[in-house]
Amino acid sequence: MSKAVRNGEFTGRHMLMIMIAFFGTVIIVNITMAVMASRSWTGMVVENTYVASQEFNARVAEARAQEALGWTSVLEVAGGIVTWRLQDAAGVTLYPEAGVIRFRHPAFDAADIEAVAEPQPDGVLMARIEAPDGVWIVEIEAETGLDHPYRDTHRITLRDGAVQ
Repeated sequence: MSKAVRNGEFTGRHMLMIMIAFFGTVIIVNITMAVMASRSWTGMVVENTYVASQEFNARVAEARAQEALGWTSVLEVAGGIVTWRLQDAAGVTLYPEAGVIRFRHPAFDAADIEAVAEPQPDGVLMARIEAPDGVWIVEIEAETGLDHPYRDTHRITLRDGAVQ
């Protein structure tokens, strides 16, 4: 007995094709999202959260003591040269002994850049960093004679190699 299929009749074969198309789309989207997620920011802020939690109170105390000094800083970026100047509360230029400048990308830790900053005779810390245009978090750690490094953070936007 053969059943004749009428035009426009919905069959099991049609249902199979619909199910394959639906689940195929879901699987392709999931694979695409997983690949995109693995190539972007990992979401990891610290390597070991327990150690970071133990250091948190000490970091807060350092930040409060640093803020109480009333020091100010000026960050400039132009043509791949990063300069950072630090002044005390009276406006007198301080002369850091050494420093590190980090450009952290807010979304992609793979794009982060770090350079050792060289102290200049005029008190400026200078480093060469070729960072692409976009938004960056600039972190500076400078040895200024305190018990701990002086830490400074700036959020900047670079356009054509200069701060906007």
